[in-house]
Amino acid sequence: MMKDWKIKQELYHRLNVVHEDDLSKVNIEKSDDIIDNAIRYFNERDVGWIYPAKSYAVAICYAWWLAQDFGEDFVELLDDKDLLYGNDPYFRPYSTQKEIYNAITDKVLPIDENKGMVPDIKKWYKAEFML
Repeated sequence: MMKDWKIKQELYHRLNVVHEDDLSKVNIEKSDDIIDNAIRYFNERDVGWIYPAKSYAVAICYAWWLAQDFGEDFVELLDDKDLLYGNDPYFRPYSTQKEIYNAITDKVLPIDENKGMVPDIKKWYKAEFML
């Protein structure tokens, strides 16, 4: 049986074909400094599109909120290859990048929803999961 959050996510993506964060229409900055750049998303505004760091920040936020809103396990969510619905080519599941995820979450959890880019990520999350 499909989980409630996955049903909502599926419905959202079927109804919303065009997305505000279409990666083909933005200036992507690539950086190997994943941990520090991901942490910036939690603390600074207007960070830009730094990949793969943005993918880690969004995944952590989504997993954190899904765990709270749907009673799921945070780490299992982070390890779900479809957490970001296959829309982010830079996303990697937790089991393949444990050290990176742990280094980031050690610095950002619990998430302050009023800092950095988190309010914007929360807006996308609420829309995607119809909350």
